[in-house]
Amino acid sequence: GFLLLWLLPPILRARSSAETRPRSMPCQQSPTKVSCKGLSLQEFPQKLGQGIKHLELSNNFIRNLSGSSMAGFEQLEYLDMSFNQLEAVSAPTLAQLPRLRSLLLRSNHLHRNFLANGEAFHQLRNIEVLDLSVNDLQSHMAGWYISNLSSLRVLDLSGNRLSRLLAGTFRSTARLRRLDLSNNYIVEIQEGAFEPLQELEVVNLALNSIHCISGFSLTQLRVLNLSHNALELFSSEEGAQPYLLQVLDLSHNRLLYFPQLPKAHDLTHLNLSNNLIASLLPGPHGLEDFVLPYKEMGRFNRTVHPTLTRVVDLDLSNNRLELLPLTFFHSLGSLHSLRLARNCLQEVARESLTNSTEPAEPHPAPPQHPELSVRSLDLHGNALRVLPRWFFHSLPQLERMDLGSNSLQPCRSQGSDWEGGLEGGSRFAAPGNTCTPFYNVPRLKHLSLRENNISRLHPHAFHRTPLLSLDLSGNRDLSMPTGALEGLEFSLQELSLRGNQLDESRAALPCLGTLRVLDLAGNQLSLLPAGLSCSPLESLDIRNNSLKALGTLGSWSHSLREVSLAGNPFSCCSLGWLDS
Repeated sequence: GFLLLWLLPPILRARSSAETRPRSMPCQQSPTKVSCKGLSLQEFPQKLGQGIKHLELSNNFIRNLSGSSMAGFEQLEYLDMSFNQLEAVSAPTLAQLPRLRSLLLRSNHLHRNFLANGEAFHQLRNIEVLDLSVNDLQSHMAGWYISNLSSLRVLDLSGNRLSRLLAGTFRSTARLRRLDLSNNYIVEIQEGAFEPLQELEVVNLALNSIHCISGFSLTQLRVLNLSHNALELFSSEEGAQPYLLQVLDLSHNRLLYFPQLPKAHDLTHLNLSNNLIASLLPGPHGLEDFVLPYKEMGRFNRTVHPTLTRVVDLDLSNNRLELLPLTFFHSLGSLHSLRLARNCLQEVARESLTNSTEPAEPHPAPPQHPELSVRSLDLHGNALRVLPRWFFHSLPQLERMDLGSNSLQPCRSQGSDWEGGLEGGSRFAAPGNTCTPFYNVPRLKHLSLRENNISRLHPHAFHRTPLLSLDLSGNRDLSMPTGALEGLEFSLQELSLRGNQLDESRAALPCLGTLRVLDLAGNQLSLLPAGLSCSPLESLDIRNNSLKALGTLGSWSHSLREVSLAGNPFSCCSLGWLDS
């Protein structure tokens, strides 16, 4: 084939190679918007017409804007050149873009020629949005690029090589509102670095190497993300101005104690997950607890509870808490969601204890039970064995509760729902109690008790608790006698009994008239529970059982939408149920 092609006349060979070369696709164009994304362009496109305001050139191979003619782009307001190979920009070129408001330059090579490029950026007098992320910029380079951008409102410097924030870095960008510094190498923020930014509302400092925040005084901030750093200490500075901070993310750090927050603030979302917090109790601190010595330790006060009256969402999961003192949360009058998953919790206390080893004096009268406003509580992955009755009395608004991967055993419903309610006035669950009362929790709608080593459900275990969903999966050798789910006939909509090694003799279900979703996978059933015939099932998972046939599908022929059957030894001679 090669020989024949070589023997063709030159004109035919040239035509053949031109036909096989891929043609570049034209830009997509409307009167004011042009998109040339991913067209393998190596230079700035020309002759795109007049009056263009929005130009997208991302994912190309453009290396420079030096000497490029910008005729026809005087009206341009938005330019996206992300994911190119840009390394050179000239002042005359940018001077031809007087109306440019947004310039996106993510993932280029702007660390090269940064002195000349930064000088050219002085022409961007009206720029409001600037993305310089992933350009291999060091601290001094980034400071030079933004040194004359007085109109800037949004700045993205994420994914660079910044190591320090100097006091004068943002001197010329006083109108900045949103600042992204995430995924750098920042270890130091000089005092006064953010002082010029009186309009700053959102700061992202995640994925850096910051060890300490002390004297935090950015009262105008609304959102602060400090996750994935090396923080051991966070303390704020009290002043005359109230703090406007609403969202604070301190997750994935090395915090040993609850952060010291200002007394006056608007905080609604606080994330402290994945830290080293071992106690919520007030008490003295020791320098030996910290990896690095901090002169700011003198300001840090852990002898008082924080004021969190407006916090709606608090995440303390993945810490080292062993005790849950409910009094810590009494000031959180707006708290709706509380996550304490994957700690080391073993018990709950109704009032705060000191760190003293001396026994507390007995109370002459039963203590008060302040009510919490929590609606969603996540306690999965702890070492809880008992939750006393007063615990539920303290959570009258509770709607959703995840208690998976603990060691809780449901109690038998008592003749009186309040029997043993105060448990002798003890601050802990009475030592003789070995079960948790899940009955008569009037607002609880979603409950997970997966992987709790529950061996038996007693009759009426959830009496007068109007559950919509119940997860009992992963409790190997679980026995469900007749009446175990009685009281849920007219509320339960989703039930999971997955992986419990149930056979038909240990799976007695009542007539659940509202059940829509049932998961029975991973058991040893050779017959489906008889009580299912009256449930309006829409989804049924019976994989990996011992079923040879299904005889009750006819009753679900109008409601069932999804059935999972794999892993059963069905008999080929008894497949009549497929007709339904």
